[in-house]
This record gives sequence, structure tokens and C-alpha cells, in this order.
Amino acid sequence: MPQQRNGFRTNDLIVYPTHGVGQIMSIEESEVAETKLELFVINFEKDRMTVRVPTAKSDQVGMRKLSKANVVRKAFAILKSSTKVERSSMWSRRIPEYEDKIKSGNLVSIAEVARDLYRPQYGSANQSYIERELYESALDRMAREIAAIQKLDREGAVSKIEEILLSRTEHPAAA
Repeated sequence: MPQQRNGFRTNDLIVYPTHGVGQIMSIEESEVAETKLELFVINFEKDRMTVRVPTAKSDQVGMRKLSKANVVRKAFAILKSSTKVERSSMWSRRIPEYEDKIKSGNLVSIAEVARDLYRPQYGSANQSYIERELYESALDRMAREIAAIQKLDREGAVSKIEEILLSRTEHPAAA
């Protein structure tokens, strides 16, 4: 029987903002500095990493369930929309904004980064190293959550996302 705390159960797939999609493997008790703590044990298969999060701090760290269908639809709509970045704004100022959006774990914010940094016409040759890294990071985060929600593999989710981004550039009037 799965254990449950704060609306999360063992075996649930969750989103942890700084690491992406993980799975709650167990809920355990541990003693730290003579204080008993109840912890979510979360496995991030992609990174081959396990994180222990105090159950009482799950809200504070931004841990959440996978996005609902309406949030996924909104994220896909963002991918279809026109880029909102003013090219005159300084790239050095946008970098931390993009990093913050990715680290937020918010699917819609991550979609904004993917949309803004997608470059189909010239590919990575038209992007700086950091732009490409940020795009890849946003794409990976988004794809892993979409894959978990829609029961796809990561590559299938990446294809779906890039298909939406490409359709925007093929039909700019529709964007």
C-alpha cells in the first residue's frame, strides 16, 4: 500500500524545480541532529540521482505533481506563439531570466524559453553556446514532463515539441 503525505504518494511522478521529473520511491524517517525528519525519497533516473526532501518542506521547495492537461495546452499554445523577446534587449540580462524560468519548474515558463530560443532556419550555427545550452535544457525539462504526462518516451515528446515549434515558423501568420 503506497504511503501518502501532503498529497504525494510513493511511486508518484513529481516535478522538483531544480531537477525536473522524478519519482517518489518511499517516505522514510531519518534522524538528523537529534531531530526526527520524515523525508520523501525521490529518484531522478535521468541524472542517476536520489534526493531526500523533508515532507514538511515539499511546498517550500516547489515540489509539485505533474501538470494537468490545461497547463500542457497552455504550454503548447506558448510554443505556437510569436517570440516576445525584443532583440534590442541585452542578451546578458536575458540569460538569468531564462535560467530562472527553467529552474522554476513551471511548464509554461519553460515553454517560453524553448519558444524564444528555437532556431530552425539556421540551427545551432545561428546560436551562441549558451543559447543552445539554455534551449536544450528547456527542451529536455519540457520533454520529460510531457513524456510522463502523455505516456511517451522522451524522444517522442521532443519530436512533438519541435513539431509545434517548427509549425510556427512554417506558418508565421497562424502564430
